Amino acid sequence: MKTLNDWILLSSHQAAPAPLIPAPERIKAGNPAQTVWNHYSDPSQQFHVGFWACEPGRWAIHYTEHEYCQLQEGDVVIHDSQGGQLALKPGDQFIIPAGFVGQWETLTPCRKLYVIFEPATA
Repeated sequence: MKTLNDWILLSSHQAAPAPLIPAPERIKAGNPAQTVWNHYSDPSQQFHVGFWACEPGRWAIHYTEHEYCQLQEGDVVIHDSQGGQLALKPGDQFIIPAGFVGQWETLTPCRKLYVIFEPATA
């Protein structure tokens, strides 16, 4: 049985920063250095919650996971593979479905809350 001791209060929980950088062949512009603070992963490693930050840049993305995001800081433009664009600002909440292919462009340093579900692969 779980109790309140098993809860994770994101505002006070400490998570180690993990630096990331997209593979060089995916980078289209800038230097999109990223940091992830993953606060929770379930035992199956399919469900994750945390914060992500990124410096300005643009890179190719291909989502295999479903991701809910709340942009907390910065300005972002998402480009889809058909030429569509979506400008995002702080406070925007959005869901990126698995299978999305496009480009993520960070215009100003950004930070988001993420909730990810990664379906099991067969």
